[in-house]
Amino acid sequence: MVVSKDKVEEILHKYDSRADSLVPILMDAQDICDDHYVDEETQKYIAQKLNLTYVDVYEVSSFFSAINKTSKGKYFIQLCDSSVCRINKKDIIEDYLEKTLGISVGETTPDNMFTLEQTACFGACDISPAIRINKKVYGHLTIQKVKHLLEDLRGADHE
Repeated sequence: MVVSKDKVEEILHKYDSRADSLVPILMDAQDICDDHYVDEETQKYIAQKLNLTYVDVYEVSSFFSAINKTSKGKYFIQLCDSSVCRINKKDIIEDYLEKTLGISVGETTPDNMFTLEQTACFGACDISPAIRINKKVYGHLTIQKVKHLLEDLRGADHE
């Protein structure tokens, strides 16, 4: 279990162990996991505690793109793949990120610092092209903005 049972119990208590709070429970469990995901064992434990089936929990976690099912890097970069972002040349940003990070979409850097994935629209059409990094949205992206952002993230890791 990636997240300790004690921590899961704290989260469940916060939501009064209510099954209708499954999404925020999964999000909170993910937030306290160093690898930024909710593993199968944690999902099964949550299901048991909420009197749900594992399939119920799995279906919810699979439906929401904000809930990760696999380990992610320290900085989880989600590149919006909406029509608006595509029209606004998100492919240029994607190419730059892949080249600079040395990974393809769906991969994590060898140092486990960055994971790059595409995701469905997360509501930033007014500032497209956009990315979301660990829940923070960055928009009106240019190569220069992304370069500075990556430099800042790398620098923050060395402080």
